[in-house]
Amino acid sequence: MKKIFIIIPLFLGGFLFSQKKPQKKPLKTAATAKFNYPDEFKKISDEIMTNGTAYENLGELTKGVGSRFSATPGYAKAVEWAEKKFKAIGIEMIWRQEAKAPVWIRGRESLQIKAANGDWKNIRMLSFGNSEGTGGKDLTGEIVLINSTSELNALSVGQLKDKIVFVNVPMDPRIINTSDSYLLTAKSKLISASVIAKTGAKALIIRSLTTATDDTPHAKMIYYEPDDKVKIPALSIGVKSAEELEKLLKKQKVTAKINMTAESKGETTNPNIIAEIPGKKDSKVIVLGAQLDSWDFGEGAIDDGTGVAQCIEVLRTLKALGYENNHTIRVVLYANSENGGQGREMYAAYVKKKDEKHVFALGTDAGGYSPRGFSLDMSPQRRRQVFEWKHYFLPYGVYDFDQTDAIQDISPLKKLDIPLAELVVDTQRYFDYHHSVEDTFDKVNKRELLLGAVAMTQMVLMIDKNW
Repeated sequence: MKKIFIIIPLFLGGFLFSQKKPQKKPLKTAATAKFNYPDEFKKISDEIMTNGTAYENLGELTKGVGSRFSATPGYAKAVEWAEKKFKAIGIEMIWRQEAKAPVWIRGRESLQIKAANGDWKNIRMLSFGNSEGTGGKDLTGEIVLINSTSELNALSVGQLKDKIVFVNVPMDPRIINTSDSYLLTAKSKLISASVIAKTGAKALIIRSLTTATDDTPHAKMIYYEPDDKVKIPALSIGVKSAEELEKLLKKQKVTAKINMTAESKGETTNPNIIAEIPGKKDSKVIVLGAQLDSWDFGEGAIDDGTGVAQCIEVLRTLKALGYENNHTIRVVLYANSENGGQGREMYAAYVKKKDEKHVFALGTDAGGYSPRGFSLDMSPQRRRQVFEWKHYFLPYGVYDFDQTDAIQDISPLKKLDIPLAELVVDTQRYFDYHHSVEDTFDKVNKRELLLGAVAMTQMVLMIDKNW
């Protein structure tokens, strides 16, 4: 019996070891446990979802600091706030990087319209950022509706001379990705003040680029061309006003009266705020970016206070978990994103001049909504590597790795062949509030905001360990 007892286990042992499945899991050593990504992902998520401070920080930034437009005391206050926040979480490497910024003052602004022999009616409006004003004088003229480039091209020379052009083109609701819809509309020549000025028109009014159906105007940045002989004023109005105005124009002549004291007063400097945790293995950089500035009329919560709070949260979490990072993990809070973009250009120039090796850049500027994935603007080889990590992110609702554009403030780094990524979120509500007075703290959900910070920190971990 002993002989039989010995042979049977040997037979079974040979049988079992000849099979590929099931296999016994190896015992966890300190080394294997350290690189157990599902466990590390959960540690990150648990830390942020229970101890995260991003929502409270966002409240301080939006309600305490408030509007932080370029070249204003509000922006200077935001800079000091950010530096204090980095110091409070134990970051020692913090510095300012001065970037140029235009000094533009909105001033007083008004729009009135009058149909036939009716009375003047006030319409809510917002000047384009960096727009020329009317010098505080009334600019009056007949409104002409143009809703397509073919309509514009069909007009003969002189037909728009001294007219006020009104463009009532909505974001296309058929495009499910609202960011794509916004960009498609924003690129239209019809909302270029330089294009319209060349027709002889003396002002431009556009329907706000928004998914909302209310009457809140949304701001837009203006770019005049260097060869513009005349820089005409440009402004936006809310959706309801735009639709009512178009209906009115189809029935009768309508006159507008615009009064804007907006003016530009040269340039000054605003700093980017940079903070980092030095790498333990090398000085290669993983950079995270968000814009610190906002428009002059609002709190800038979804654009981009949420991104600022998330970037700070990533560093806080890594410090709290005692993470030993291989590469330097850096956050850049960009200046002058809304009306110029000088902050992002300055940082890219700095990286090039210093010949710093950046292995990855991650942007967040889409409103702090529920994270859905990462848009990957990088080589096919790098994209394939990230795709292999997808199953780690799936339990956190992060699944979309198919998009390929990273258009936020990190975009100038593409010229330096740095792999870029952008946090992809559910943007269905983003353009309801984007660039308007409705962009306030109460529009942000705490749990969604924290989940975005979770995904960002998890991605930083994967890049740091594998690239």
